[in-house]
Amino acid sequence: MRSLRLVVRTFSELCITVGTLIVLFVAYVLLWTGVKAADAADDGIATLNSRWARQPAAPSAGAPSAPSVSPSPYRDGKPFATMRIPRFGSGWEWPVLENTEARTLQKGLGHYSGTARPGESGNFAVAGHRRTYGDPFKDFPKLRPGDAVIVNDGTTWFTYRIVKEPYRTVPTDTAVVDPVPRRSGFEGPGRYLTLTTCEPEWGSSHRLIAWAHLDATRPVSEGKPPDLTG
Repeated sequence: MRSLRLVVRTFSELCITVGTLIVLFVAYVLLWTGVKAADAADDGIATLNSRWARQPAAPSAGAPSAPSVSPSPYRDGKPFATMRIPRFGSGWEWPVLENTEARTLQKGLGHYSGTARPGESGNFAVAGHRRTYGDPFKDFPKLRPGDAVIVNDGTTWFTYRIVKEPYRTVPTDTAVVDPVPRRSGFEGPGRYLTLTTCEPEWGSSHRLIAWAHLDATRPVSEGKPPDLTG
């Protein structure tokens, strides 16, 4: 009888220990990764704002333009732009960093290396977590045709417009980030945006895709675009 009580007590203590570890892990996933991501995102945006403040002012309309110079390549894991999606709330803003490696996506949104830059011809493709690390794309399924996606590279606001509700596919379907993305409905070359995230909400067996086309540009010196000021 004493041996049975010892076994029961040991098993109970083991269950309590395992349960505690599970609770701590869930707290880490849901809370701590969000705190870390928010801090990293704030740092990334602050870094960009500081860098942009030191940039020479853009020439005024009609002024002689400087000779065309090829832009410097983006630095791996470093922010180069910010993104805002009004559909996700007035305070939703995340830095866009170069590459889509796991450690990069812990700090913000990731640019698929090799795809277009903001505003360029081709497909500017960006990935983000649906859950954990700040849940940047938690509300991804809410995107609707006509929604604005606004990118700021320090000199220009690029306003893209979502063209259809999110499309569900598998992770191996890389054609969704082609210059003319497959199943997007685009019929030829243009200036496109692709957003990708995990599906289902707490899994990664599939992907949700949203496509947009460039609708308008506005120099940062002229103020924010209407979607952010109206």
